[in-house]
Amino acid sequence: MSESTATLADKSACAELIQNWGLFRDQGKWKELRATFTADGHISVSWFRGPFDQFVERCRASYGAGHSWSRHHLFAPTLKITGDRAVAETSVIIRVRQPFNGIAVDLTSCSRFLDRLERHAEGWLIAERAAIYERDRLDPVEPSPAFDELFKAANTAQYPEQYRYMAFRLSHAQGRSLAPVIYRDGGPETADLYARYSAWLAGKAA
Repeated sequence: MSESTATLADKSACAELIQNWGLFRDQGKWKELRATFTADGHISVSWFRGPFDQFVERCRASYGAGHSWSRHHLFAPTLKITGDRAVAETSVIIRVRQPFNGIAVDLTSCSRFLDRLERHAEGWLIAERAAIYERDRLDPVEPSPAFDELFKAANTAQYPEQYRYMAFRLSHAQGRSLAPVIYRDGGPETADLYARYSAWLAGKAA
């Protein structure tokens, strides 16, 4: 197999893996979802930062409760591959519907997934994922004076603009605490994240 053919095959495999992650997550296919990451895989999102195994279990518990519906709309990733390592960046729109103080609301978050991928005997796997938040919004499913009143009393400005309404929903509707580090456009942690991924792709330790 030529180098160019191998690269095309690798890019296709990595892109399929990333798309599969979204499908398995949204459909509650937990065994298949777990198999998209390495055994020591790590993930950072707005509400969780830690081992991927724990993330899957938290998702399973929330999914089983049946209080919300979510979908991850993943676009084609941009990939850089060096040997058995790859870095992928994928635009994603995350949609969540759930009750908020008895009001049905839709959250829409525009974000990116930044992934470190490794080639193993069983194929390409995600070793680390960080969600980078860009902008979001929160809307009532139907016109609602109660929703308008809710926001009159809300101090949403306390949260960064990039994930303002996601943070508001998590803390007020779900009672969840935010992750200790949340990546966002323009944040210093995000610049450090890109630098670390680039160094890893060049052959340094993660």
